[in-house]
Amino acid sequence: MTYSSRQRLIRVAESIATKGDPTRRRCFIAHHSVDDEEVADFVESFGDAFIPRVVGVSDEDDYIDSDDTDYVMDRIRDKYLRDSTVTIVIIGGCTWARRFVDWEVYSSLRNDAKNRRSGLMAITLPSMADSTRHLPPRVADNVDGEKGYARWWKYPSSASDLRDLIETAFEARTSKAHLSNNTRERKLRNSSCP
Repeated sequence: MTYSSRQRLIRVAESIATKGDPTRRRCFIAHHSVDDEEVADFVESFGDAFIPRVVGVSDEDDYIDSDDTDYVMDRIRDKYLRDSTVTIVIIGGCTWARRFVDWEVYSSLRNDAKNRRSGLMAITLPSMADSTRHLPPRVADNVDGEKGYARWWKYPSSASDLRDLIETAFEARTSKAHLSNNTRERKLRNSSCP
């Protein structure tokens, strides 16, 4: 990730979020920062289908070094996920290895008096279409074809297709809530990724 790719992603997301159709769902995009350029392309191509929230957790956040993991999860939820209804995990080569992605998914799946559980889905980036792909473990815990709480999709071919996939994840918040699995221990550090 470069500073300019992160800034482009932020600008694209902010510009798309203010556009037109108020029926679009607010979606948090969980991803590895090395994929910022492709994620920006995704948001730019399909922003008409959803309202993007993409500025995720980084090492620069002041609360990341806290020893209180519940506090960290609350801050992630409050700062980044509060107004989103679906979390889209963008699958790149090392997304599975990032602790921040795990924390974002963990926070998305929490359902308590303060926060409502988000729908969850994963989409593979085009650059990974012919490569070995791995889901982040917490996402994998929730994907079981049509039987799981979440679904893992190929890169969409149109904004209309993506909107349908987002709606499926949104509806799962109630129709498949009993299948949500958030029992895995939280990732404390990044895994090694080749």
